[in-house]
Amino acid sequence: MTKPPSFRQFGSAVIELEAKALASLAKHVDDQFTRACEIIRASQGRVIVSGMGKSGHIGGKIAATLASTGTPAFFVHPGEASHGDLGMITPVDVVLAISNSGETAEILTILPIIKRLGVKLIALTGNTQSSLAKQADAVLYVGVEKEACPLNLAPTSSTTVTLAMGDALAVALFKSRGFTEEDFARAHPGGQLGRRLLLYVSDVMHTGKDIPLVTEEASLREALIEMTGKGLGMTGITDKQGRLSGILTDGDLRRILNRGVDVHTAKVSEVMTPNPKTTRADRLAAETVELMRSLKINGFFVVDNDKRVVGALNMHDLLRAGVV
Repeated sequence: MTKPPSFRQFGSAVIELEAKALASLAKHVDDQFTRACEIIRASQGRVIVSGMGKSGHIGGKIAATLASTGTPAFFVHPGEASHGDLGMITPVDVVLAISNSGETAEILTILPIIKRLGVKLIALTGNTQSSLAKQADAVLYVGVEKEACPLNLAPTSSTTVTLAMGDALAVALFKSRGFTEEDFARAHPGGQLGRRLLLYVSDVMHTGKDIPLVTEEASLREALIEMTGKGLGMTGITDKQGRLSGILTDGDLRRILNRGVDVHTAKVSEVMTPNPKTTRADRLAAETVELMRSLKINGFFVVDNDKRVVGALNMHDLLRAGVV
């Protein structure tokens, strides 16, 4: 009986081979890498990434990573470039051309136009003596000893190291620009990360007539009606100066009823929790989530510097906003 192939063994061999290729790549982050970064930093335009086939797929990812980390970039297909898309490239841009052989026909076809425009050219190639490399202003070497493909044909190790070099370029530029979490979030407003870094309590909280509030003179019954009507599972209690002095929650109400307190005769000030924890309108919503979890509470009143209530929110509001 023929022994079945060891898929795990095959898979592990590929990863080990690609890991070895990546380890060798670090020594090629050299003066040419520095030159490439300097060219991009000095540019007043965008980085135009181009490549054919698998290099093109990798180029799309590199362009996306650059754009999302503070370096304006987009991908142009070299085949389409010679049929009109070269109009997307302006003299202030930088072209990042990817070709493992450095002899990709579609890339070489557009080089004369790029050079005539005076556009700076950065090459990602596995052949530093290639036609592409010889015309480039900076050459990033991404050659490998062997592809992970058993036939040494399918782009595998070479595309892995090219992607890694693109990441290295993007992150180096990211750090040199002092790119912040807030900058990153602005480029990702639709994702959870963007919501966590851009949404503040003021963006989520209930305001005005939607805030559940009663005064210290209110009865427990009145506080219960207010809490039920506003639907936040709590009501705030204010003193004569309008400052927050206490809170009553659903949980408090259950404990009060278990003690046999008369809802109709008791004053809310007699049963409220005094000096409740509060939050600020300018605090990140994500930070408020962590505070709720650490304090094991489900809601906050939002107060100003004089302890006057300007808003209210609970965990459900944060869930709906996609912060949790």
